[in-house]
Amino acid sequence: MLKRRLPDKGRSNAFNRRQFLRTTGQAVGAGLLFSRLPAGWAGSVSASSAPEVSDVRFGMIALTDCSPIVIAHEKGFFKKYGIRATIVKGASWAAIRDNLSTGDIQGTHMLLGMPLASTMGLAGSPKKPMVIPWLLNRNGQAITLQSKYKGTVKSAADFKPLAEKGLAAGAPLTFAMTFPPGTHAMWMRYWLGSGGINPDKEVALVTIPPPQMVANMKVGKMDGFCVGEPWNARAIAEGIGYTAITTQQIWKDHPEKVCAFTEAFAEKNPKTVKACLKALHEASVWLDETSNRAELAQIVSKPTYINCDPQSIRGRLEGDYDYGDGRKEKDAYYMIFSQRNCNYPSKAYAKWFLSQYRRWGLTAGTPDYEGIAAKVMRTDLFTEAMKEIDVAVTPNDNDVCKLMDGTFDPAKPEEYALSFAIKNPKG
Repeated sequence: MLKRRLPDKGRSNAFNRRQFLRTTGQAVGAGLLFSRLPAGWAGSVSASSAPEVSDVRFGMIALTDCSPIVIAHEKGFFKKYGIRATIVKGASWAAIRDNLSTGDIQGTHMLLGMPLASTMGLAGSPKKPMVIPWLLNRNGQAITLQSKYKGTVKSAADFKPLAEKGLAAGAPLTFAMTFPPGTHAMWMRYWLGSGGINPDKEVALVTIPPPQMVANMKVGKMDGFCVGEPWNARAIAEGIGYTAITTQQIWKDHPEKVCAFTEAFAEKNPKTVKACLKALHEASVWLDETSNRAELAQIVSKPTYINCDPQSIRGRLEGDYDYGDGRKEKDAYYMIFSQRNCNYPSKAYAKWFLSQYRRWGLTAGTPDYEGIAAKVMRTDLFTEAMKEIDVAVTPNDNDVCKLMDGTFDPAKPEEYALSFAIKNPKG
Protein backbone atom coordinates (compact mmCIF):
# COMPACT_ATOMS: atom_id res chain seq x y z
CA MET A 1 0.00 0.00 0.00
CA LEU A 2 1.21 3.46 -0.84
CA LYS A 3 2.05 5.56 2.24
CA ARG A 4 2.51 9.31 2.43
CA ARG A 5 3.01 11.77 5.30
CA LEU A 6 -0.21 13.52 6.18
CA PRO A 7 -0.01 17.28 6.77
CA ASP A 8 0.04 18.72 10.24
CA LYS A 9 -3.22 20.27 11.36
CA GLY A 10 -1.76 23.71 11.06
CA ARG A 11 -0.46 23.06 7.59
CA SER A 12 -3.66 21.78 5.89
CA ASN A 13 -3.72 24.60 3.38
CA ALA A 14 -0.10 24.04 2.48
CA PHE A 15 -0.66 20.49 1.33
CA ASN A 16 -1.80 21.32 -2.15
CA ARG A 17 -2.26 19.25 -5.32
CA ARG A 18 1.29 19.92 -6.50
CA GLN A 19 2.77 18.58 -3.27
CA PHE A 20 0.50 15.54 -3.44
CA LEU A 21 1.73 14.68 -6.93
CA ARG A 22 5.33 15.20 -5.88
CA THR A 23 5.08 12.96 -2.80
CA THR A 24 3.23 10.18 -4.63
CA GLY A 25 4.97 10.43 -7.97
CA GLN A 26 7.90 8.24 -6.85
CA ALA A 27 5.58 5.29 -6.36
CA VAL A 28 3.16 5.79 -9.23
CA GLY A 29 3.10 8.07 -12.27
CA ALA A 30 0.68 10.95 -12.55
CA GLY A 31 -0.79 9.20 -15.59
CA LEU A 32 -1.73 6.17 -13.48
CA LEU A 33 -3.24 8.35 -10.79
CA PHE A 34 -5.45 10.15 -13.28
CA SER A 35 -6.35 7.01 -15.21
CA ARG A 36 -7.99 5.71 -12.01
CA LEU A 37 -10.25 8.70 -11.60
CA PRO A 38 -13.90 7.95 -12.37
CA ALA A 39 -14.98 8.55 -15.96
CA GLY A 40 -16.24 12.08 -16.42
CA TRP A 41 -13.91 13.71 -13.89
CA ALA A 42 -11.72 16.56 -15.03
CA GLY A 43 -8.36 14.94 -15.53
CA SER A 44 -9.79 11.52 -16.42
CA VAL A 45 -7.66 11.51 -19.57
CA SER A 46 -4.50 9.60 -18.77
CA ALA A 47 -1.08 10.83 -19.77
CA SER A 48 -0.82 7.99 -22.30
CA SER A 49 -4.02 9.00 -24.10
CA ALA A 50 -3.91 12.77 -23.65
CA PRO A 51 -4.36 14.63 -26.96
CA GLU A 52 -1.24 16.07 -28.56
CA VAL A 53 -3.25 19.23 -29.32
CA SER A 54 -5.96 20.42 -26.94
CA ASP A 55 -7.35 23.41 -28.83
CA VAL A 56 -9.35 22.21 -31.83
CA ARG A 57 -11.46 24.39 -34.12
CA PHE A 58 -14.32 22.56 -35.82
CA GLY A 59 -16.09 23.75 -38.95
CA MET A 60 -19.80 23.26 -39.60
CA ILE A 61 -22.48 24.18 -42.12
CA ALA A 62 -26.01 25.19 -41.06
CA LEU A 63 -27.58 21.74 -41.34
CA THR A 64 -29.21 19.50 -38.74
CA ASP A 65 -26.54 16.85 -39.21
CA CYS A 66 -23.91 19.12 -37.66
CA SER A 67 -25.52 18.09 -34.35
CA PRO A 68 -22.92 15.59 -33.07
CA ILE A 69 -20.18 18.22 -33.16
CA VAL A 70 -22.43 20.86 -31.62
CA ILE A 71 -23.64 18.57 -28.83
CA ALA A 72 -20.13 17.28 -28.08
CA HIS A 73 -19.25 20.93 -27.49
CA GLU A 74 -22.40 22.09 -25.72
CA LYS A 75 -22.67 19.09 -23.39
CA GLY A 76 -18.99 19.06 -22.44
CA PHE A 77 -18.03 15.77 -24.09
CA PHE A 78 -15.08 17.32 -25.92
CA LYS A 79 -13.88 18.85 -22.65
CA LYS A 80 -14.20 15.47 -20.91
CA TYR A 81 -11.62 14.02 -23.29
CA GLY A 82 -9.21 16.93 -23.08
CA ILE A 83 -10.38 18.91 -26.12
CA ARG A 84 -11.03 22.65 -25.89
CA ALA A 85 -13.35 23.02 -28.88
CA THR A 86 -14.38 26.08 -30.85
CA ILE A 87 -17.21 25.79 -33.41
CA VAL A 88 -16.91 27.88 -36.57
CA LYS A 89 -19.85 28.22 -38.99
CA GLY A 90 -18.83 28.18 -42.64
CA ALA A 91 -20.51 30.03 -45.50
CA SER A 92 -20.26 27.14 -47.97
CA TRP A 93 -18.79 23.68 -48.36
CA ALA A 94 -15.97 25.06 -50.50
CA ALA A 95 -15.09 27.50 -47.71
CA ILE A 96 -15.10 24.67 -45.17
CA ARG A 97 -12.80 22.61 -47.39
CA ASP A 98 -10.38 25.50 -47.84
CA ASN A 99 -10.33 26.30 -44.12
CA LEU A 100 -9.50 22.69 -43.31
CA SER A 101 -6.80 22.61 -45.98
CA THR A 102 -5.07 25.72 -44.66
CA GLY A 103 -5.29 24.68 -41.01
CA ASP A 104 -7.67 27.46 -39.97
CA ILE A 105 -9.85 24.63 -38.65
CA GLN A 106 -8.56 21.22 -37.62
CA GLY A 107 -11.69 19.07 -37.91
CA THR A 108 -15.00 19.56 -39.63
CA HIS A 109 -18.55 18.54 -40.43
CA MET A 110 -18.29 17.53 -44.09
CA LEU A 111 -20.06 15.79 -46.97
CA LEU A 112 -18.78 12.23 -47.29
CA GLY A 113 -17.61 12.80 -50.84
CA MET A 114 -15.50 15.86 -50.05
CA PRO A 115 -12.48 14.11 -48.46
CA LEU A 116 -12.51 11.67 -51.38
CA ALA A 117 -12.57 14.51 -53.92
CA SER A 118 -9.86 16.47 -52.08
CA THR A 119 -7.61 13.45 -51.73
CA MET A 120 -7.94 12.79 -55.48
CA GLY A 121 -8.06 16.43 -56.62
CA LEU A 122 -11.45 16.01 -58.36
CA ALA A 123 -14.01 18.50 -59.64
CA GLY A 124 -11.97 21.59 -58.91
CA SER A 125 -10.88 20.49 -55.42
CA PRO A 126 -7.20 21.28 -54.72
CA LYS A 127 -5.40 18.01 -54.07
CA LYS A 128 -5.12 17.69 -50.29
CA PRO A 129 -5.31 14.26 -48.64
CA MET A 130 -8.10 14.10 -46.06
CA VAL A 131 -9.36 11.31 -43.83
CA ILE A 132 -12.72 10.12 -42.50
CA PRO A 133 -12.45 8.32 -39.16
CA TRP A 134 -16.11 8.94 -38.23
CA LEU A 135 -19.52 9.01 -39.93
CA LEU A 136 -21.75 11.59 -38.26
CA ASN A 137 -25.19 10.47 -39.41
CA ARG A 138 -27.39 8.49 -41.74
CA ASN A 139 -30.51 9.56 -43.66
CA GLY A 140 -32.27 12.91 -43.36
CA GLN A 141 -31.79 14.62 -46.74
CA ALA A 142 -34.42 15.16 -49.44
CA ILE A 143 -35.18 16.39 -52.95
CA THR A 144 -37.60 19.33 -52.94
CA LEU A 145 -39.43 20.58 -56.03
CA GLN A 146 -41.23 23.85 -56.74
CA SER A 147 -44.87 23.88 -55.66
CA LYS A 148 -46.01 24.39 -59.27
CA TYR A 149 -45.19 20.72 -59.94
CA LYS A 150 -47.54 19.36 -57.25
CA GLY A 151 -49.83 16.71 -58.67
CA THR A 152 -47.85 16.35 -61.91
CA VAL A 153 -44.35 15.36 -60.84
CA LYS A 154 -44.20 12.47 -58.38
CA SER A 155 -41.09 10.75 -59.73
CA ALA A 156 -38.05 11.60 -61.80
CA ALA A 157 -39.71 9.91 -64.81
CA ASP A 158 -42.47 12.54 -64.64
CA PHE A 159 -39.80 15.19 -65.28
CA LYS A 160 -38.53 13.53 -68.45
CA PRO A 161 -40.96 15.21 -70.93
CA LEU A 162 -40.56 18.55 -69.13
CA ALA A 163 -36.78 18.24 -69.34
CA GLU A 164 -36.95 17.49 -73.06
CA LYS A 165 -39.26 20.45 -73.65
CA GLY A 166 -37.06 22.83 -71.68
CA LEU A 167 -33.92 21.66 -73.46
CA ALA A 168 -35.53 22.11 -76.89
CA ALA A 169 -36.58 25.64 -75.96
CA GLY A 170 -33.08 26.57 -74.80
CA ALA A 171 -34.26 26.89 -71.19
CA PRO A 172 -33.27 23.66 -69.44
CA LEU A 173 -34.74 22.81 -66.06
CA THR A 174 -32.42 23.83 -63.22
CA PHE A 175 -31.63 21.73 -60.17
CA ALA A 176 -29.42 22.72 -57.26
CA MET A 177 -27.09 20.72 -55.04
CA THR A 178 -24.57 21.85 -52.47
CA PHE A 179 -21.18 20.70 -53.81
CA PRO A 180 -20.32 18.98 -57.14
CA PRO A 181 -18.80 15.71 -55.78
CA GLY A 182 -20.85 15.84 -52.56
CA THR A 183 -23.64 13.60 -51.34
CA HIS A 184 -26.48 15.89 -52.44
CA ALA A 185 -25.07 16.02 -55.95
CA MET A 186 -24.97 12.22 -56.07
CA TRP A 187 -28.52 11.83 -54.72
CA MET A 188 -29.83 14.35 -57.25
CA ARG A 189 -27.96 12.70 -60.11
CA TYR A 190 -29.07 9.24 -59.03
CA TRP A 191 -32.71 10.28 -58.82
CA LEU A 192 -32.72 12.06 -62.19
CA GLY A 193 -30.94 9.11 -63.78
CA SER A 194 -33.59 6.75 -62.41
CA GLY A 195 -36.13 8.67 -64.49
CA GLY A 196 -34.11 8.47 -67.68
CA ILE A 197 -32.72 12.02 -67.41
CA ASN A 198 -29.05 12.65 -68.04
CA PRO A 199 -28.11 15.31 -65.47
CA ASP A 200 -25.14 16.50 -67.53
CA LYS A 201 -26.93 16.76 -70.86
CA GLU A 202 -30.64 17.37 -70.32
CA VAL A 203 -30.85 19.73 -67.32
CA ALA A 204 -28.69 22.34 -65.61
CA LEU A 205 -27.04 21.56 -62.27
CA VAL A 206 -26.01 24.49 -60.08
CA THR A 207 -24.22 24.75 -56.74
CA ILE A 208 -25.96 26.64 -53.90
CA PRO A 209 -24.94 26.71 -50.20
CA PRO A 210 -27.55 24.92 -48.03
CA PRO A 211 -28.91 27.99 -46.15
CA GLN A 212 -29.53 29.77 -49.46
CA MET A 213 -31.63 27.03 -51.08
CA VAL A 214 -35.02 28.25 -49.90
CA ALA A 215 -34.40 31.90 -50.82
CA ASN A 216 -33.28 30.95 -54.32
CA MET A 217 -36.27 28.70 -54.91
CA LYS A 218 -38.56 31.45 -53.67
CA VAL A 219 -37.38 33.77 -56.46
CA GLY A 220 -37.72 31.04 -59.08
CA LYS A 221 -34.06 30.29 -59.77
CA MET A 222 -34.48 26.52 -59.63
CA ASP A 223 -37.02 23.79 -60.31
CA GLY A 224 -35.74 21.59 -57.53
CA PHE A 225 -32.92 21.07 -55.06
CA CYS A 226 -31.33 18.39 -52.94
CA VAL A 227 -30.15 19.44 -49.49
CA GLY A 228 -30.09 18.35 -45.88
CA GLU A 229 -32.60 19.37 -43.25
CA PRO A 230 -34.02 21.66 -42.09
CA TRP A 231 -34.14 23.38 -45.50
CA ASN A 232 -36.56 20.93 -47.13
CA ALA A 233 -38.98 21.30 -44.23
CA ARG A 234 -38.46 25.06 -44.33
CA ALA A 235 -39.45 25.22 -48.02
CA ILE A 236 -42.70 23.45 -47.17
CA ALA A 237 -43.35 25.73 -44.20
CA GLU A 238 -42.99 28.74 -46.49
CA GLY A 239 -45.29 27.18 -49.10
CA ILE A 240 -42.81 27.29 -51.96
CA GLY A 241 -42.02 23.60 -52.42
CA TYR A 242 -42.76 19.96 -51.62
CA THR A 243 -40.61 16.90 -50.98
CA ALA A 244 -40.61 14.55 -53.95
CA ILE A 245 -38.43 11.91 -52.30
CA THR A 246 -36.25 11.57 -49.23
CA THR A 247 -32.73 10.22 -49.58
CA GLN A 248 -33.56 7.33 -47.24
CA GLN A 249 -36.11 6.29 -49.85
CA ILE A 250 -33.25 6.15 -52.36
CA TRP A 251 -31.01 4.19 -49.94
CA LYS A 252 -32.23 3.22 -46.48
CA ASP A 253 -29.68 4.11 -43.81
CA HIS A 254 -27.31 5.67 -46.31
CA PRO A 255 -24.17 7.39 -44.98
CA GLU A 256 -24.28 11.17 -45.12
CA LYS A 257 -22.00 13.61 -43.25
CA VAL A 258 -18.64 12.84 -41.70
CA CYS A 259 -16.13 14.33 -39.29
CA ALA A 260 -13.03 14.89 -41.40
CA PHE A 261 -9.41 15.89 -40.77
CA THR A 262 -6.49 16.41 -43.08
CA GLU A 263 -4.31 13.32 -43.35
CA ALA A 264 -1.32 15.35 -42.13
CA PHE A 265 -3.14 16.45 -38.96
CA ALA A 266 -4.36 12.93 -38.21
CA GLU A 267 -0.90 11.44 -38.70
CA LYS A 268 0.73 14.03 -36.44
CA ASN A 269 -2.01 14.03 -33.80
CA PRO A 270 -3.67 10.59 -33.61
CA LYS A 271 -4.50 10.93 -29.91
CA THR A 272 -6.25 14.23 -30.58
CA VAL A 273 -8.32 12.64 -33.31
CA LYS A 274 -9.22 9.69 -31.11
CA ALA A 275 -10.20 12.02 -28.27
CA CYS A 276 -12.55 13.79 -30.67
CA LEU A 277 -14.07 10.47 -31.74
CA LYS A 278 -14.69 9.44 -28.14
CA ALA A 279 -16.52 12.72 -27.52
CA LEU A 280 -18.52 12.30 -30.72
CA HIS A 281 -19.53 8.82 -29.61
CA GLU A 282 -21.00 10.13 -26.36
CA ALA A 283 -22.74 12.98 -28.18
CA SER A 284 -24.18 10.58 -30.76
CA VAL A 285 -25.58 8.23 -28.13
CA TRP A 286 -27.20 11.24 -26.42
CA LEU A 287 -28.65 12.39 -29.74
CA ASP A 288 -30.32 9.05 -30.44
CA GLU A 289 -32.29 9.18 -27.22
CA THR A 290 -35.67 10.24 -28.61
CA SER A 291 -36.41 12.24 -25.48
CA ASN A 292 -33.44 14.50 -26.28
CA ARG A 293 -34.56 15.50 -29.77
CA ALA A 294 -36.67 18.47 -28.60
CA GLU A 295 -33.72 19.88 -26.65
CA LEU A 296 -31.45 19.25 -29.63
CA ALA A 297 -33.74 21.30 -31.88
CA GLN A 298 -33.57 24.19 -29.42
CA ILE A 299 -29.77 24.04 -29.23
CA VAL A 300 -28.91 23.75 -32.93
CA SER A 301 -31.54 26.31 -33.96
CA LYS A 302 -29.50 29.10 -32.37
CA PRO A 303 -28.07 31.80 -34.66
CA THR A 304 -24.59 30.51 -33.84
CA TYR A 305 -25.46 27.25 -35.55
CA ILE A 306 -28.40 26.77 -37.96
CA ASN A 307 -30.32 30.00 -37.32
CA CYS A 308 -33.76 28.55 -37.99
CA ASP A 309 -36.95 28.13 -35.98
CA PRO A 310 -36.77 24.98 -33.79
CA GLN A 311 -40.02 23.52 -35.13
CA SER A 312 -38.70 23.32 -38.68
CA ILE A 313 -35.84 21.25 -37.28
CA ARG A 314 -37.70 19.11 -34.77
CA GLY A 315 -40.42 17.53 -36.93
CA ARG A 316 -38.24 15.50 -39.27
CA LEU A 317 -35.72 14.87 -36.47
CA GLU A 318 -38.50 12.88 -34.81
CA GLY A 319 -39.55 11.12 -38.01
CA ASP A 320 -42.64 13.26 -38.65
CA TYR A 321 -42.69 13.88 -42.39
CA ASP A 322 -45.13 16.28 -44.02
CA TYR A 323 -44.21 16.17 -47.70
CA GLY A 324 -46.11 19.33 -48.52
CA ASP A 325 -48.33 17.71 -51.15
CA GLY A 326 -50.86 16.00 -48.90
CA ARG A 327 -48.67 13.05 -47.90
CA LYS A 328 -47.78 12.65 -44.24
CA GLU A 329 -46.08 9.76 -42.52
CA LYS A 330 -44.02 8.59 -39.58
CA ASP A 331 -40.73 7.55 -41.18
CA ALA A 332 -38.76 4.90 -39.29
CA TYR A 333 -35.63 5.85 -41.24
CA TYR A 334 -35.29 9.41 -40.04
CA MET A 335 -31.90 10.89 -39.24
CA ILE A 336 -29.86 8.82 -36.80
CA PHE A 337 -26.48 9.51 -35.23
CA SER A 338 -25.44 6.35 -33.37
CA GLN A 339 -27.83 3.45 -33.94
CA ARG A 340 -27.39 0.62 -36.44
CA ASN A 341 -23.60 0.90 -36.66
CA CYS A 342 -24.00 4.48 -37.86
CA ASN A 343 -20.48 5.74 -37.17
CA TYR A 344 -18.18 3.08 -38.65
CA PRO A 345 -16.29 4.58 -41.66
CA SER A 346 -16.99 1.71 -44.02
CA LYS A 347 -14.80 1.34 -47.08
CA ALA A 348 -17.89 0.09 -48.93
CA TYR A 349 -19.39 3.57 -48.77
CA ALA A 350 -16.29 5.20 -50.21
CA LYS A 351 -16.37 2.70 -53.07
CA TRP A 352 -20.02 3.52 -53.80
CA PHE A 353 -19.22 7.22 -54.11
CA LEU A 354 -16.21 6.45 -56.27
CA SER A 355 -18.45 4.34 -58.51
CA GLN A 356 -20.72 7.34 -58.99
CA TYR A 357 -17.76 9.59 -59.77
CA ARG A 358 -16.79 7.04 -62.41
CA ARG A 359 -20.37 6.86 -63.70
CA TRP A 360 -20.63 10.63 -64.15
CA GLY A 361 -17.17 11.24 -65.57
CA LEU A 362 -15.68 12.95 -62.53
CA THR A 363 -12.71 10.60 -62.81
CA ALA A 364 -10.65 9.94 -65.93
CA GLY A 365 -10.78 6.19 -66.22
CA THR A 366 -11.15 3.63 -63.46
CA PRO A 367 -10.42 5.03 -59.99
CA ASP A 368 -8.29 3.15 -57.47
CA TYR A 369 -11.29 1.91 -55.50
CA GLU A 370 -9.36 -0.14 -52.97
CA GLY A 371 -6.49 2.27 -52.50
CA ILE A 372 -8.54 5.45 -52.07
CA ALA A 373 -11.07 3.75 -49.79
CA ALA A 374 -8.28 2.47 -47.53
CA LYS A 375 -6.48 5.82 -47.53
CA VAL A 376 -9.51 7.97 -46.68
CA MET A 377 -11.75 5.71 -44.54
CA ARG A 378 -9.62 5.40 -41.40
CA THR A 379 -11.18 2.39 -39.74
CA ASP A 380 -7.98 2.00 -37.69
CA LEU A 381 -8.45 5.30 -35.85
CA PHE A 382 -12.14 4.54 -35.30
CA THR A 383 -11.46 1.05 -33.98
CA GLU A 384 -8.66 2.14 -31.66
CA ALA A 385 -10.72 5.00 -30.21
CA MET A 386 -13.77 2.83 -29.56
CA LYS A 387 -11.76 0.02 -27.98
CA GLU A 388 -10.20 2.53 -25.58
CA ILE A 389 -13.69 3.30 -24.22
CA ASP A 390 -14.96 -0.29 -24.44
CA VAL A 391 -17.35 0.24 -27.34
CA ALA A 392 -17.91 -2.77 -29.58
CA VAL A 393 -16.89 -2.34 -33.23
CA THR A 394 -18.69 -4.07 -36.11
CA PRO A 395 -16.81 -3.72 -39.42
CA ASN A 396 -19.01 -3.69 -42.53
CA ASP A 397 -16.47 -2.93 -45.25
CA ASN A 398 -17.71 -5.77 -47.44
CA ASP A 399 -21.46 -5.46 -46.95
CA VAL A 400 -23.70 -5.27 -50.02
CA CYS A 401 -25.67 -1.99 -50.09
CA LYS A 402 -29.33 -1.98 -51.15
CA LEU A 403 -30.62 1.03 -53.06
CA MET A 404 -34.07 1.75 -54.50
CA ASP A 405 -33.35 0.09 -57.84
CA GLY A 406 -30.67 -2.49 -57.13
CA THR A 407 -27.69 -3.46 -55.02
CA PHE A 408 -24.08 -2.37 -54.81
CA ASP A 409 -21.42 -5.02 -54.21
CA PRO A 410 -18.24 -3.30 -52.93
CA ALA A 411 -16.24 -6.17 -54.43
CA LYS A 412 -17.39 -5.12 -57.93
CA PRO A 413 -17.51 -1.29 -57.99
CA GLU A 414 -16.38 -0.84 -61.60
CA GLU A 415 -18.93 -3.30 -62.91
CA TYR A 416 -21.61 -1.45 -60.97
CA ALA A 417 -20.49 1.99 -62.19
CA LEU A 418 -20.77 0.98 -65.84
CA SER A 419 -24.02 -0.98 -65.47
CA PHE A 420 -26.32 2.07 -65.59
CA ALA A 421 -28.17 2.98 -68.76
CA ILE A 422 -27.69 6.69 -67.98
CA LYS A 423 -23.98 7.47 -67.50
CA ASN A 424 -21.15 9.66 -68.78
CA PRO A 425 -17.87 7.85 -68.01
CA LYS A 426 -14.55 9.19 -69.29
CA GLY A 427 -11.85 6.84 -70.50
